[in-house]
Amino acid sequence: MTKHTLWVAAAVCALLAGCSSPAPTSAPAPTTTPTPVPTTTTTTATSTPTTDPGLLPQTHALPSPDDPMFQAGVQDLWQAIVTDNPTTALPFFFPETAYLQVKAIANPSADYQNRLINWYRLDIDAAHALLGAQAASATFVRVTVPIAQAVWIVPGVEFNKGSYYRVYGTRLYYQVGGTTKSIGVYSLISWRGEWYVVHLGPSTRSTNRGIVYNPIG
Repeated sequence: MTKHTLWVAAAVCALLAGCSSPAPTSAPAPTTTPTPVPTTTTTTATSTPTTDPGLLPQTHALPSPDDPMFQAGVQDLWQAIVTDNPTTALPFFFPETAYLQVKAIANPSADYQNRLINWYRLDIDAAHALLGAQAASATFVRVTVPIAQAVWIVPGVEFNKGSYYRVYGTRLYYQVGGTTKSIGVYSLISWRGEWYVVHLGPSTRSTNRGIVYNPIG
């Protein structure tokens, strides 16, 4: 082979090498940014701490019998009567802390527990006994409060050093076997614009026993 032939062969090889397609290379895989997954924030409802109303000062607000808190209290009282469970109705009784602010007597706490709360429990028991075997089927109908007869009691009256509204004549109406009957609530008194029971039965009694006040029907 001549030098010329070798040169041509080399040139042809170089040409072929230059025209050949480069080996394919893998393109980098496209990068994708993950779409954030929406997160749901769950807020757990928590009970707002409530302050004992009896620790707060009295107001001159006249309570309304249509107030939801009062209506709920009446329902609790009725449930206490039909189930013979006075504890259910304790939140509807005048707060002891408020009683300590109101009464100018030697030991208002002892009077509250030994007389007022004791009678309240006994009176609820007596109302349950009045319903007897019909307690489970008795249906609460309504409560009436003679607001026009409410009186603002001032210090110095009834051994008081504080004031409140007092009303007599509240009645709880219920039905048994299609007949409407009722029992009385001897007196309600107010604290900061809310009515509370202070005497379910009479405020004075000769013996330590429960009394249903003025039942009708």
